[in-house]
Amino acid sequence: MPVFDFNQTPEKGTTPECTYTTFQSNEDKASPEKPILILDNQKCQWAHHSCGVFTNPVHRTSFEFKEEKTAASADIRKVDSRFVSLIRWLGENRINVRLSGENRTEGYCVYRIREIAFGGGKKLSAEDGFLQYMIERLLSSSAPAELPADEDDMEDGDDLKLTSLQSITDFMTCAGRTLPDNIRLWARRNLAVARSSEVSQEERRHAQRALSIMMNIRWKSNYFEAIDPDEARRILDETLYGMEKVKQRIIETIIQINRTHTLPAYGLLLVGPAGTGKSQIAYAVAKILKLPWTTLDMSSINDPEQLTGSSRVYANAKPGIILEAFSMAGESNLVFIINELDKAASGKGNGNPADVLLTLLDNLGFTDNYMECMVPTSGVYPIATANDKSQISAPLMSRFAVIEIPDYTFEEKKVIFSRFALPKVLKRIGLEAHECIIEGDALDAVIRKYSDTSGIRDLEQAAEHLAANALYQIEVDHRKEVRFTKEAVKELLD
Repeated sequence: MPVFDFNQTPEKGTTPECTYTTFQSNEDKASPEKPILILDNQKCQWAHHSCGVFTNPVHRTSFEFKEEKTAASADIRKVDSRFVSLIRWLGENRINVRLSGENRTEGYCVYRIREIAFGGGKKLSAEDGFLQYMIERLLSSSAPAELPADEDDMEDGDDLKLTSLQSITDFMTCAGRTLPDNIRLWARRNLAVARSSEVSQEERRHAQRALSIMMNIRWKSNYFEAIDPDEARRILDETLYGMEKVKQRIIETIIQINRTHTLPAYGLLLVGPAGTGKSQIAYAVAKILKLPWTTLDMSSINDPEQLTGSSRVYANAKPGIILEAFSMAGESNLVFIINELDKAASGKGNGNPADVLLTLLDNLGFTDNYMECMVPTSGVYPIATANDKSQISAPLMSRFAVIEIPDYTFEEKKVIFSRFALPKVLKRIGLEAHECIIEGDALDAVIRKYSDTSGIRDLEQAAEHLAANALYQIEVDHRKEVRFTKEAVKELLD
């Protein structure tokens, strides 16, 4: 096939030749069966790993192979429609790449593209790993699943952060359509500000910082894959002892997600005494949903600006906690664990933090004062905890499905102490179970000691105390085992 001179412009009157058609794909992982693009291989069977460049699309849509002795090109036959802009960008910038593909009946099916440097060429992308980062974003743009690691020696783009204006510009060119429409428009406006010589340096700095934060959030679909109820039950059983009604309510939520493939309209509000495991339940639900999680501690938030961010008119302006949580999670679908929701109404600043939470919980979008852009919240699942639901305002309560968390019974606390709390401590400090024995009457004495307190935090501290004393006696007094009687427990814990 002919090799074109890509440094020349087309002759007057000629039109660029597009050799390919596009196809729609929702695959989150490329493979020979589900490729990114297909090259013509009728005249040559291409190697599994082939190096070269995509041609400048003003001439012809093809790929120029660069081997040791020869150069040849192959027309592009089909392209996943998500990758059209990326392929064009690679061609316009003459970026050296290595294709991984397989020769099949329909052509050379390319399922990986890696940027490389060869023949004295330079890597032209703005950031190391930038190309792989964009490919991952494109693959995940229409499916909720993460792109799994593969066996090839690919550059990893997971940890890449877009910070330079050039990398942000290139990302907008190649993968801008992975952003929600309103954020794509917002990004173009902020790019104009960041490049402008007619605004102050401070305004340009704020615009670039806001862009970097927003571009590094992966905007996921709000479609949720089915969750295995048996696996969900296993996670709950590992986290909680007993509490069958609580577990059933959570499994009911999982079944609802499986039926609708969307998050429920209401979050979960876990109400119960301190120390009953409300936060652990919230973490377990996040694990079941396979979502990143972040926490908002409402007892430490006394000014709405902590949540909404400050305006860019101030030199020390910054985003609020909510937007920073999106940035830290790296994606738009996440679990917000709101601790001590009953403290949300006690604002001491200019306004009420509880009012800000309402906008987050309504799933209509959240606007941060620093970002000056509405952030979609349809993939946010709130799980709140509270000790006293009477202190929560009616508007906030109406956004949650309430699950009452009861305190543990005497017998449940015995099981939790002997099967979970004490063994956990012994394993952590390196003691065997036979080296620290709590006899039957002694176990009852431990539980009665803290019968007037709710939850199991005091029991966990008692386990720490007893295990530490046993370790001391073994190391200092050279005992092979320590048996705690009722009298010894009372003496040690009093």
